[in-house]
Amino acid sequence: MAKFLLYRILQAVFVVIAVTLIVSFAIRLTGDPAVMLAQGAGSITEADLERIREALGLNQSFLAQYIGFLKGLVVGDFGRSFMGGTPVSDLIGRALPATLALAFASLFVSIVVSIPLGIKAAVSRGRWPDQIIRIFSLIGLSFPNFWLAIMLVLLLSITFNLLPPSGMEGFSSFIMPATTMGIILTATNVRLVRTTMLDTLRSQYIMVARAKGLSNTVVLYKHALRNCSIPLITYFGLQFGGLLGGIVVVERVFNWPGLGTLAFEAVSARDYPVLQGVITVLSLMIISINLLVDIAYGLVDPRVRKE
Repeated sequence: MAKFLLYRILQAVFVVIAVTLIVSFAIRLTGDPAVMLAQGAGSITEADLERIREALGLNQSFLAQYIGFLKGLVVGDFGRSFMGGTPVSDLIGRALPATLALAFASLFVSIVVSIPLGIKAAVSRGRWPDQIIRIFSLIGLSFPNFWLAIMLVLLLSITFNLLPPSGMEGFSSFIMPATTMGIILTATNVRLVRTTMLDTLRSQYIMVARAKGLSNTVVLYKHALRNCSIPLITYFGLQFGGLLGGIVVVERVFNWPGLGTLAFEAVSARDYPVLQGVITVLSLMIISINLLVDIAYGLVDPRVRKE
């Protein structure tokens, strides 16, 4: 087990280095932040730009800047924002709770809706409820999340004035962004629950439970759902990691004060440290979730440790 654990951790470390290296290189292709900072300052010379680059550490080689970033990453120091000099870790610390809250709310909406619908589709296999649920799940997969977000704002905020169009103020502000992400997730999860339940319902112990005269509700929710919960929980956990990466656009549409909005503002200002810090934190969270799932698999199934 120790060898398996070490191998998975080394894999995670390699992925972190690869991701941060690619991000560090890519964001520097967007332009010179010294020019952005100098805008509006009137007449400025190349010597002035060089002084700005020196103050920001941009006069160093790419390799030197990247090594410095890695050293800071070890102690949780992502540097300071080019705009204002605020520590990036402070900006991320203020934005991360909002992103996590929205991600958990979206996943909750998806689970609450997809499990009953998936079970209903499995029980009604081939009949009209199954066909309708599968059609709507396919339609849900076809919706771009930004389009759905805009439509909800137009309908529920502008047309009927039922919900706040943006910001994070109270329970009502969660409804539209969580519904937007939840619908996209539900479209996938319904099909997964349906497939898993169909396999479980063919098992012999389900036939035995029915032969004992147990009610259909007890068979489905106590026996079948419990036994197919392991792959579902695993998938939901991995999906949560992917959700963190895909939530950026939705946050921007609803002006949600999370990492997505912070990243968008950093892109607009060419604020390398902030953007690099946000992407690194999101990547670390996704990698950590995958690592925990791998370790859990290794603990449960010894065959995985031999792969």
